[in-house]
Amino acid sequence: MPGKERIKVLITVPLNFQLKEPLPLDCGRVLKQVNIRYETVGTLTPEADNAVLITHALSGNAHVCGRYTPEDPKPGWWDEMVGPGKAIDTDRYFVICSNVIGSCAGSTGPRSIDPDTGNPYNLTFPVITIRDMVRAQKQLVEHLGIKRLLAVVGGSMGGMQALEWAINYPDMVDGVVPIATTSQLSPQSIAFDWVGREAIKNDPRWNEGNYSPDRVPEGGLATARMLAHITYLSDESMSRKFGRELQDADSYSFDFQRDFAVESYLEHQGRRFVELFDANSYFYITRAMDYFDMANRSGGDLAKTFAKAKAAFLVISFSSDWLFPTAESRKIVYALLKNRLNVSFCEIKSGYGHDAFLLEVDALGRMVRDFLRNCQEARRG
Repeated sequence: MPGKERIKVLITVPLNFQLKEPLPLDCGRVLKQVNIRYETVGTLTPEADNAVLITHALSGNAHVCGRYTPEDPKPGWWDEMVGPGKAIDTDRYFVICSNVIGSCAGSTGPRSIDPDTGNPYNLTFPVITIRDMVRAQKQLVEHLGIKRLLAVVGGSMGGMQALEWAINYPDMVDGVVPIATTSQLSPQSIAFDWVGREAIKNDPRWNEGNYSPDRVPEGGLATARMLAHITYLSDESMSRKFGRELQDADSYSFDFQRDFAVESYLEHQGRRFVELFDANSYFYITRAMDYFDMANRSGGDLAKTFAKAKAAFLVISFSSDWLFPTAESRKIVYALLKNRLNVSFCEIKSGYGHDAFLLEVDALGRMVRDFLRNCQEARRG
C-alpha cells in the first residue's frame, strides 16, 4: 500500500555438501558417504576473511536465521541474533550454519541409507563424538574456500563444538564464543540423557531402533523431551510462567490427567518434538554429549588440553543455568588463562535457565557484536 514500507524478508536456501572422502571417526569406524546440510547468509569477502561459523545445540539444525519463503511463519532458530543489522550482522559477516552428523535435519545420520546395505542405518550407524561433528564441519569450511574463520559461535552443545574447533584446528579460527556450555558433561547430565534414552527404549514401538516412519516411538521420545526440557528451564522461570495455575479448570480433577498449566506445556513440548526429531538421532547426539570430556584427553588437566589453542575467547554463562552452570564456564576460563590466552568472560544475570542463550538476545547480542568486531579489527590490523 502507498505510504507503507514493506518489510524485507531474509530468504535462506538449504544446501548440501557431499564430503569428498570418507570420514574417520573416534570410535574407529569410517563413514563412507557423508552429506552435510548447511545454509549460508551474507557475502564472503574476496579475502575470505569475514566467515562466522555458528554451531547448533542438540535439537538444532542449519536453519539459523531467515525464512524459506516470505509466507514461512517461523524463522530460523536464532533469528533474533543473526541477520542484517543484528548482533551477528549478515551485512558484515558471511555466516555458515550446518546440521551436525548424526542428526535428522539433512546431514547424514541414523535415518540415512547405509551404502553397504541399501537400508537405513538405524542403530548400525556408528557412535559419534562432538569432535567427529567438527571434523565434518572442517571439510565444509574448506569446501567454501575459507582457510581461516573469523569466529565460531555456539551455545550449549554448540559451545562444545566451538571448543573443539579451538583445540583441533587452532590455525583456522580467530575467535571462539562458547555460550552456556561445559568442557565435560557432568554425571547429572549423563543421568538425564540415560533416562531419556531408556524412555525411548521402553516404548513398544521402538523395536531396537528399527521402527517404521509411520510407527515411531512417539511416547518415549516425547517423554525424553519433556525430561530434557525441564533442565533447560529454571525454577524461577517455571514459577513465573506457570506458578501452580490450573489448565482450563477452576479446581482439581482428582484423577491423573493433566491438571496444571506446566503439565500441559510439557505435553505440548513433547508432541512438538516428535514432529521435528528422530528417536535414533536422539540416541546418537545425547551419547556424543555424554562422551564429551576435554580434560580427559590430557590426564584430567584441562589447561593442558587447551595448550594448542590460539584464538581469542568470549565465554558466556547465565546465572540461573543449572544444566551448565557458571562454575563450568569458569573452569574453561581458568584453563585458558593458564595458557595466557586472550579471554573475556561474563555471567549474564537471567532467570531463564539454560534456555537463556536463546532468549537473552539484548545482553548476549551486545557482547557478541563487540567481540566479532574486535576480531575483525585484529585481523585487519
